[in-house]
Amino acid sequence: MRWWRIGLIATALATLAMPAAAQSWPARPVKIVVPFGAGGPADVYARVVAQGLTEALKQQFIVDNRPGAGALIGTDIVAKAAPDGYTLLMMSNTQTVNETLFAHKPYELMRDLAPVAPVNSSDLVMVVHPSVPAKTLQDFIALAKAQPGKLSYASSGPGTPYHMAGELFKSMSGTDILHIPHKGSAEARNNVMGGHIQMMFDAVTSMKGSIDAGEVRALATTGLQRSTVLPNVPTVNEAGVPGYEATIWLGIMAPKGTPRPIVDRLNAEIEKIIAQPKIRDLWAQQGAVPMTMTPDQFGTYLQQDIEKWAKVIKTAGIDLQ
Repeated sequence: MRWWRIGLIATALATLAMPAAAQSWPARPVKIVVPFGAGGPADVYARVVAQGLTEALKQQFIVDNRPGAGALIGTDIVAKAAPDGYTLLMMSNTQTVNETLFAHKPYELMRDLAPVAPVNSSDLVMVVHPSVPAKTLQDFIALAKAQPGKLSYASSGPGTPYHMAGELFKSMSGTDILHIPHKGSAEARNNVMGGHIQMMFDAVTSMKGSIDAGEVRALATTGLQRSTVLPNVPTVNEAGVPGYEATIWLGIMAPKGTPRPIVDRLNAEIEKIIAQPKIRDLWAQQGAVPMTMTPDQFGTYLQQDIEKWAKVIKTAGIDLQ
């Protein structure tokens, strides 16, 4: 009985101490782990969030790139970190895809991590090297069907939105195109621009400059509506593959058990950051749309996205080849 009472007292004291700890947070630098390479959307927008949080909370927020294994390495680092608000994860729909794509992960997303806030979303764009003799999406589909297994597409790794967009395209267009995974989107992008790989699905936000410079040719975007920053480029849906849609979105998570006051404060501050007119205007020019939800709403969104991609992966027969 005595030990039972001591346990109750200890639990009560810990509960009372939690708000005080949250009030003093952050008392030291906070690390935002990006499980992707430098130069991609997750890295770019993590730095925007980090800068905004640094200014708002008067403590340094540091971006720590930990790419590899289809984002499993960096995600697992955060899943196993102390739930004290000093380690965060910049994640994307890569993580929701991975819940189905990788059967033996060292973590489970919704079990080991807590939703904090979404950041933004954007369409992807399908591009080819200028040497590819395809001026339209239909041209490319015809070329791929005439040479099954001969054309290739680049991605930033298994399970990433770029990989899923490519596999979904193959399934819905009836084409056989070789997947060439890379360690990051910058490496994949460079290999397409260098002509080593014929095609890639990439974020509009990352690829628009290369399209404008003529380094790649845009064949289609992946939303159901045309991109506001590439209005002359048709969607995959309208250009020959009805019903096709694939986007990329980003968000912040924390280790499960992170005090709710810290989660709520992060959510509120991130919402303020992405509501700034200068940021919204800049993102609009890049093709990125800010997303705002409460932590609970974001959790529901994540669960629904996991279920959505589970169905797509099963129906399309997507694997890690």
